[in-house]
Amino acid sequence: MELDARVARYLERAARSGLGVRDVASLSGDASDRSYYRIVTDGGARVLALLPQPFDPGTLPFLNVARLFEAIPVRVPRVDDVSGEDGILLLEDAGDELLQVVPSSERPPLYREAVEIVARIQRRGAELASPSFIPYGVVFDEEKLTWELEYFRKHFLEGLAGARLSPQERDRLKPWWARLASDLSRRPRVLCHRDYHSRNLMRHDGGLVVLDFQDARLGPRTYDLVSLLSDSYVALDAELVRDMKRYYAELAGIAAADLEEEYAPMALQRNLKALGTFGYQIGVRGKEVYRPHVPHTLALVRANLDRHPEWDALRLLLAAHLPELS
Repeated sequence: MELDARVARYLERAARSGLGVRDVASLSGDASDRSYYRIVTDGGARVLALLPQPFDPGTLPFLNVARLFEAIPVRVPRVDDVSGEDGILLLEDAGDELLQVVPSSERPPLYREAVEIVARIQRRGAELASPSFIPYGVVFDEEKLTWELEYFRKHFLEGLAGARLSPQERDRLKPWWARLASDLSRRPRVLCHRDYHSRNLMRHDGGLVVLDFQDARLGPRTYDLVSLLSDSYVALDAELVRDMKRYYAELAGIAAADLEEEYAPMALQRNLKALGTFGYQIGVRGKEVYRPHVPHTLALVRANLDRHPEWDALRLLLAAHLPELS
């Protein structure tokens, strides 16, 4: 295969220093602009992450958050080498078994562990708060939450779905965005992974390894739980979702009714943002791999709207252009 020049340069240098490279294979990436390769060496497999450009290891969010998560502790891929001038990280290979592909019969203990990790991130995250860690200076505030809802409007509703919103319809959406963002931004803030779902959790050596954590920040305490249980990438059994909500409430010391009251608007905002991401990835970047996840995400939005008649006016506004919500 033809390698990126920076990868080839790095591997040549590594070979001279004794790293016996036997094979290099490209791995499927995520929605970011990073590229990944599996490097098979004499000492075993590693994952090489190629960032878009060179970086300063002292300020790279991935390395900063990795140190924080290791202190919590959360199991993340071990960093075996850093080459900032090449924009390369050499990481532990956690395998290929994403939580997304684990058979439903094997999910309960893994989801229980995943919920425990969420609770641990929140509890220990509060104890480890320090300006030396990047996530404590980045917040899901009202402005950011509103931006994400506008992202849905631009890239999914008007973009991928081709809705032709009138100026009046746009104006009618704004109070709903403000209501959701205001509600969520006033909730208790905790440390959040930011993208905690089945494609970023890997089953490895009997437990879960957490991936793609570099965008961690402070946000509503239901953010990661929603990402896990109202997941665009996997349809979960309703009983499992109920059990995991109950388990989280126990771990976090939250009344079940209070948790549900916080969970619903967070799920609505998070799923709309996910649709915005799919719209951007499909419509702008041409990544059709995300299209199969659109119907399930729309179904999650509809089910949430069905349970909350106070959002009927929003549903009618969106359903005029998205028949899946009618």
